[in-house]
Amino acid sequence: MTDSKQPARIIVVGSANQDYIVRVAVPPAPGETVLAKDLLLQPGGKGANQAVAAARLRGNVSFVASVGDDADGALLLRELRSEGVDTANVEIINRGRTGLALVSVYDSGENSITVVPGTNFSLTAERVHRAVTALADQAEEAIMVAQAEVLPEIIEASIASATRAGARVILNLAPFREIPAELLRECDPLVLNEAEASALVGWEVRDVETAGKAVAELRARTRSIVVTIGSSGAYWADQSSEGHIAAPAVGEVVDTTGAGDAFVGGLASHLARGASLRDAVELGVMAGTFAVQMPGAQSSYPTPADLGMESHLGNQPVVSAIGSS
Repeated sequence: MTDSKQPARIIVVGSANQDYIVRVAVPPAPGETVLAKDLLLQPGGKGANQAVAAARLRGNVSFVASVGDDADGALLLRELRSEGVDTANVEIINRGRTGLALVSVYDSGENSITVVPGTNFSLTAERVHRAVTALADQAEEAIMVAQAEVLPEIIEASIASATRAGARVILNLAPFREIPAELLRECDPLVLNEAEASALVGWEVRDVETAGKAVAELRARTRSIVVTIGSSGAYWADQSSEGHIAAPAVGEVVDTTGAGDAFVGGLASHLARGASLRDAVELGVMAGTFAVQMPGAQSSYPTPADLGMESHLGNQPVVSAIGSS
């Protein structure tokens, strides 16, 4: 991408959930009842989170999803539109309820999440194919971002349609599930955390060293690969180079909910501006690190000003705004 071009359109295909977040000191033991300190309702879902994270960093984002014809669905749509996300391809389903997530956040900052898919599972492969094809055809360049909180056929349709339309494919395989090797080969990049990488390679990925080994094994199976390592940042590789991006130090981890989605949104927004994978990973690490310092998912996502990058992430594409390889 040259400086005369507009950033690529980012097409996010995925889930939209209402998050019901409770704060408790520690996880309850089996059979134990604990009292929550607070209950917070916030928009969420991996797809919606990544769409908002990319839009906050001035990405040109269109969202393809399904929500219910209920109060939660209406709230999610309002929030997405307020963030500048194009929701013309979000279908409102008049049967079934909007997806939701039950999130427990502990004093350590860690969390556990149970997802009720709801109308996320009403999204059809045919609709995804039509939407991705049309959106990619309307743009000079496009990037399609998908996750695994949808049915397997939606992941397949998203990647196949994007590939046929000439769009770059980013797949965040979260939560982990087996997908065909031919789909993995189209990912540029495939984004995994330690647990997802462990499931894919068949041995434990737990730190920078093992993440590097996983990346070395997986780079032959896809166009490019990123393994995030929590507070240790991320390890990445394409077909010609690789490296580790350390995460900035933080004073206190408040809530890790949605931090991985902040990473993916930041990554996608910078790739859309023509950045190298290395620089896009660095921006993703910055976005994820910022997010863990505040409660909630979408409410914790940074703007360019939050990252001290307002002059870099304007309306024009940026290449290598946060460092060189």
